[in-house]
Amino acid sequence: MMMTSPKRLARIAGFLYLLVGIFGGFAEGYVEPRMYVAGNAAATAGNVVANAGLVRMGVVADLLDGTFFVFLALALYILLKDVHKSMARAMLILVILATGITYLSALFEFEGLRVATGAVDLTAFGGVGSNAMVLLLLDAQHYGLLIAQIFFGLWLAPLGYLAYRSGWFPKALGVVLVAAAASYLFDFLAAFLFPDFAKAIHGFASILPAIAEPAMVLYLLVIGVWTRKPKEERILAAA
Repeated sequence: MMMTSPKRLARIAGFLYLLVGIFGGFAEGYVEPRMYVAGNAAATAGNVVANAGLVRMGVVADLLDGTFFVFLALALYILLKDVHKSMARAMLILVILATGITYLSALFEFEGLRVATGAVDLTAFGGVGSNAMVLLLLDAQHYGLLIAQIFFGLWLAPLGYLAYRSGWFPKALGVVLVAAAASYLFDFLAAFLFPDFAKAIHGFASILPAIAEPAMVLYLLVIGVWTRKPKEERILAAA
């Protein structure tokens, strides 16, 4: 079997998608919520100082997450470009935009760490001013990741379309990926427009992505892509 065969390429994409989930989940699902306390500069700065090593790991995890995300999109582009080239290109561009915002957010987090630990000298602002700067930088990281969620959601729409149209994946999987894209966008809009409401519905808005993306990862890793056996192809050709 050639290295570039669809099944092999799909499994490579599945492995990359798994790495994206692991590193992104650690950085954005574990580290960031433990550091950032909205509106509380002293608590945020204290968390960063007490967990400086964890913050560094979170920054590296974010950078690796973005890198693997781009390679995942490239693998899926190669796999699916013959299905619909414009959609495959759109998918790739959306991933690149999401990754750029994620990298910038990681930079804000790293600078927040440097201020909190004294690597950047802000003694002229006093302890309160320094803590406020740490909160500002982690605020920028937090909302930067929310903005990146636009593209984390949007890239699933062309992916779902390509999966549906290709015939290599269950059509239901393509549908649920597109629905997950809409769910991401709804969650993002609620977070910026109706923040109190967003906290109440965030768990519900996360249900579809929590189903669609792990299902895609699992299918890519276990099945790769579904292809008809030669006998089935001869039967269809005869028909």
